[in-house]
Amino acid sequence: MSTPSIHVGDSTSVRYLLRLADSCLILSQRLGEWCGHGPILEEDLALTNMALDLVGQARGLLTRVGQLDGKGHDEDQLAFLREERHYYNPVLMELPNGDGRPGDFAFTQLRNFAVATWLELLWQRLQSSSDAEVAAIAAKAVKEARYQQQHAADWVVRLGDGTAESKARMEAALATLWPFFNELFVDDAIDAAAVQSGLGPAWSELKAEWQQAMDAVLDEAGLAQPKPSAYVSAGRQGVHSEHMGHMLAEMQYLQRAYPGGVW
Repeated sequence: MSTPSIHVGDSTSVRYLLRLADSCLILSQRLGEWCGHGPILEEDLALTNMALDLVGQARGLLTRVGQLDGKGHDEDQLAFLREERHYYNPVLMELPNGDGRPGDFAFTQLRNFAVATWLELLWQRLQSSSDAEVAAIAAKAVKEARYQQQHAADWVVRLGDGTAESKARMEAALATLWPFFNELFVDDAIDAAAVQSGLGPAWSELKAEWQQAMDAVLDEAGLAQPKPSAYVSAGRQGVHSEHMGHMLAEMQYLQRAYPGGVW
């Protein structure tokens, strides 16, 4: 007998934190798929450790969400027992790692660079959150995001300014990912409430600095920035791509097949 799904409340503070927690959780799952498949041993270990950093950030936030929601759900229940429409990460995080298995290294590094740059800016601001627990999580996470950003930026430059094949792969990754970056910078009433309460910034506040960082690295890599896209995905509203359900089926299998199971 499988475990029934859970649902958290709709308070603006809970939803704001879930969007960030789910971003970390879902991207960590994608990075974890590289374990044992990295192109070199050093990168295999690096990507796995980055996945663990993101899991740690998600754990802290989900624990805080459970406290604020007041329904007695712990981090594991929140991570593994929600239905697809109750995850609020941007669609960018759930996209497969490019073509092939486990994926495309250029695609992975470009997404890592874009997301780590965004996370570093967000964690910097969250250090001043009116929620002391969130501020403490941010103080640790910002250092992890900074390392991930620098690591991925080095690879974007190496691949973009490398061989004809590595440049072509990076250009293809850039074309695919560029429209999905838009969701990182949209605002709604949940962002407005977070700003008003001091919980955190509106995501749109990060765009100018993020764009500057992207421009600098893409220029160094010899990569042309794609034309602006009007497309905005809606993962923050619980509307996901076809890939999300497949990922959750794998993520949630043990928790749902063996309710209450512990090591």
